[in-house]
Amino acid sequence: MAQIEQSDGGKKKKGAQKKIAIHVDFTPMVDMNMLLITFFMLCTTMIKSQTLQIILPTNEQVSDQNKSQAKQSEAITMILDTEYNGDRPAVDENGKTIHNIYYYEGIADTTFQITPNQLKAEHFVGNVNHEAQGIRRILYSKNEQVMQRYQELKTRWKNREITKEQFDSAARKNAGDSTLTRPVVVIKPGPNTTYEGLINAIDEMNINQISRYSIELPTHADTLLLRNYEQTHGVTIIRPDVRTRTNRATTEASTPNS
Repeated sequence: MAQIEQSDGGKKKKGAQKKIAIHVDFTPMVDMNMLLITFFMLCTTMIKSQTLQIILPTNEQVSDQNKSQAKQSEAITMILDTEYNGDRPAVDENGKTIHNIYYYEGIADTTFQITPNQLKAEHFVGNVNHEAQGIRRILYSKNEQVMQRYQELKTRWKNREITKEQFDSAARKNAGDSTLTRPVVVIKPGPNTTYEGLINAIDEMNINQISRYSIELPTHADTLLLRNYEQTHGVTIIRPDVRTRTNRATTEASTPNS
């Protein structure tokens, strides 16, 4: 509370101005601020951050003998490659980098007798008219049972039949349900692929709710499949000098002139 104190002590000349001392007590205001802060802290609901839900590879209990094995009908291997225009990655008419995906299902047949054209090519296309295209369509068909249940859960969440927390929990359980037919995807970045190509491949795993995947280097069997694809389709895939020329050009550009 504010108090006004008027000093009358001592003799003063006639007509002298009276001195007034004003004292303001801030204690009630401080108490009120503390009460308001406590009220807002207890009653305010913080906004949840909208982040991308990423499904990480599962840590299923698998014996050491079967860790690198899977059913032939469930296994799919993706070999990533990036097109280059000189020393830089090539782009399409939309300005996007051109990434090629060479994939095969099951075990690599290096004899080319059972499956002479085992290796197939696709691209990162995404959805066109709400329909999956490119490698997304292949992965969706491999994980169709999981995706159908996922769409059902998504519809229930949109209709407010379940909460966001319930949807996230059910989606994680659905992606790791061992009773459903699920693919095992092996992602193999080629020597000329870029980080963008690898990130795109991992994005496709998340979009298609694929929880069992790994990232490995291409093997000798993969090289044989690529060589056979080159001969069959008349294209050049293995270009060991592309990254060498790119790294040399980058080094020369960053080296100051003497």
